[in-house]
Amino acid sequence: MSAPPTGVLLMAYGSPTSPDDVAAYYADVRRGRPPTPEQLAELRARYARIGGTSPLNRITRAQAAALQRQLGPGVRAYVGMKHWHPRIAEAVDRMAADGIQRAVCLPLAPHYSRLSVGDYHARARAAVEAAGARIELLPVDGFHLDQAFLAVVARRVGEALERFPPDERGGVSVLFTAHSLPARIAAEGDPYPRQLAETAEAVARMVGIRRWSTAWQSAGRTPEPWLGPDVKEAIAAQAAEGARAFLVCPVGFVADHLEVLYDVDVECQAQARRLGVHLERTDSPNAAPDFVAALAGLVRARLARAVAP
Repeated sequence: MSAPPTGVLLMAYGSPTSPDDVAAYYADVRRGRPPTPEQLAELRARYARIGGTSPLNRITRAQAAALQRQLGPGVRAYVGMKHWHPRIAEAVDRMAADGIQRAVCLPLAPHYSRLSVGDYHARARAAVEAAGARIELLPVDGFHLDQAFLAVVARRVGEALERFPPDERGGVSVLFTAHSLPARIAAEGDPYPRQLAETAEAVARMVGIRRWSTAWQSAGRTPEPWLGPDVKEAIAAQAAEGARAFLVCPVGFVADHLEVLYDVDVECQAQARRLGVHLERTDSPNAAPDFVAALAGLVRARLARAVAP
């Protein structure tokens, strides 16, 4: 009898499938609290600016399919979303039905925070328990210094720098960004801010960048403070000091979605035009072969640790 397949559970934030789903999706993000009409209208308008919906769900499915091909027979990749379908619990149910007894849990987020990666793992564990399934979960707690991932980012930074005129390239300010989180995590010792800085420093060293910094984007609208500086604030501050060319590298995101296509490509670009500066963005990894190969390496390494004496 052949051994049961090994599962790989790719977990991502999720996005509404169609404009009609935006209200339900927004309420899910808000833990069941419906948004106000004004909030809903604003979010709908943002999706309309990027074509009506986000490509995140489609890209995540493509990443999973490519990863399964990369890993070969004996491995099945599943997609579980935090705030939309297929939800993490739905993916766990499918794994149980397929006879999966061991699964690598891989949130598609390079940097660890208990509020992000930690929450994905908690949801996966809760889903296994609720299903009464006997699935051993092997968590991957981020990959911010994985050499293959760093090479993926460095390649895209180098390619993006080529878009600047030769006389501008030496003065380009590179901003490495990730999704902001409540600022209290820093006082709690959460490694998230430090890990972003470590990724940025490693990539800057690989590419030979002279001017770089970290910034945050897409902060939630809550009364408590969030990690800063916001990327738009950082661009404005550096422009006031004479910087005229910027490259935003949203290294905390591994796929195109609203926080990249709207927050960077629309909002940051609009600000750049107001300031009279040149702004470019690195391409997202999406389901590109080099990034899928990096994910496969993470899965293989986690499986190897699981069987090591």
